[in-house]
Amino acid sequence: MATAEATPPAQTVEGSDGLLLEIDGQIVPNYDATLIAFTEGDVLTGQVVRIDKDEVLIDVGYKSEGVIPQKELSIRKSVDASEEVALGEEVDALVLTKEDQDGRLILSKKRARFEKAWRRIEGAAESGEPVEGSVIEVVKGGLIVDLGVRGFLPASLVDIRRVQNLDDFMGRPIECKVIELNRSRNNVVLSRRAVLEEERKEVRQQILDRLQPGMVVEGAISNIFDFGAFVDLDGIDGLIHISELSWSHVNHPSEILSIGQNVPVKVLDIDRERQRISLGLKQTQEDPWQRVVDTYGVNDELEGKVTKVVTFGAFVEVLDGVEGLVHISELAQHHVENPREVVNQGDEIRVKILEIDSERRRLSLSVKRVEDQILPLREVEPAAEGDGEAGESGVPDDVPALGLSDDVFAGDAAARGGGASAVEAEPATPETEPAPTGEPEADLPAAEVPTEDTDEAPATAGEPVDEVVVASGADEDSGGGAA
Repeated sequence: MATAEATPPAQTVEGSDGLLLEIDGQIVPNYDATLIAFTEGDVLTGQVVRIDKDEVLIDVGYKSEGVIPQKELSIRKSVDASEEVALGEEVDALVLTKEDQDGRLILSKKRARFEKAWRRIEGAAESGEPVEGSVIEVVKGGLIVDLGVRGFLPASLVDIRRVQNLDDFMGRPIECKVIELNRSRNNVVLSRRAVLEEERKEVRQQILDRLQPGMVVEGAISNIFDFGAFVDLDGIDGLIHISELSWSHVNHPSEILSIGQNVPVKVLDIDRERQRISLGLKQTQEDPWQRVVDTYGVNDELEGKVTKVVTFGAFVEVLDGVEGLVHISELAQHHVENPREVVNQGDEIRVKILEIDSERRRLSLSVKRVEDQILPLREVEPAAEGDGEAGESGVPDDVPALGLSDDVFAGDAAARGGGASAVEAEPATPETEPAPTGEPEADLPAAEVPTEDTDEAPATAGEPVDEVVVASGADEDSGGGAA
């Protein structure tokens, strides 16, 4: 019986990288060498050769093209395949099934990216390095960031300050730090704020080193509160206290400022240890009090508007931001029991300057000394018993010690038929101790906010009651000066 001849072994052609074989002197392709070896779960790299509506075909060097179904393209919902890949693009894909029931190789682009992303995210979480991704969704409470894995960025950690409209971040690439990671639950929590704060830390110190008290810089209003406004100085916030906003009285910072508004400010003080900066806005504006000093003198007459009527007189605005006080004794030639008998808030009247106290920024005015001006007498409802408007002598019980020079009203108390002597002679009752004598109270410091419970201030024993002061931009109750 004849023996079959043995097939000569195939020899790899030298220099062909195993792609060519020599068999019986014949050079033939080595098809097996063109097929890559892989198993399910491996990540392959291939080239996109076809894009359909519901799937993408890629050549990974296998006997047939691999298929990526639409749902396996991206972690985004309802994606368009043509937006995720392009013809000829090289992509990584994870092997889901080597051969399905139709003999197709099924791949997943999103899962390959997912595996790579997890390795990258875990490394970033360990090192503290930021990761970059794009915002793909705005959800309740924050943003979803595509890192290859769906990362959640809480709204409170999107920026250093609260973001009003999260939709502004849609589609934007952003850098975040990983602050929480749970692989088993596919949970990634991010913080963009941590990245911004780290960047600002160096900038903050540079700004503090550069700033000096007295400098005028520009910034944007970043926040407004009852006590003042914060200004962003390109990386560090400074505070403008409400008392430093304007030379005139301000009830609330929102009256003159709005968030985002650019303003020039003067650096008043720097606490470098606590990294706090005190700023002033009014210091960058013309001081209206200086206009009074430069333009007017004693006995000058000018127009004014009554801004407030109190038991001891009326405040009159003579320039924007400058108010003077017309004491009750200077309202009319006749005796006045209640200032509202002569003036009301909003009245426009002429006044004469009696005294300008430059040091204390106070201005005393008179209505009765203006020539050819007689204000009509008005009927005022009598005050209820015990309301403190006036005592038996006809002089208000709550006239404050106003502390101007005695010669302003020399001889005036006697003409009033009551006045200072009556008040000074009145003994203190056991229930009410007399106020201590001495110098009038100093102006409140800028950082303190006086209370406004009443327009009334108690008389100081031993001091004249018929002296006047001006309140200009400060709380009238304290007899404050021009702001």
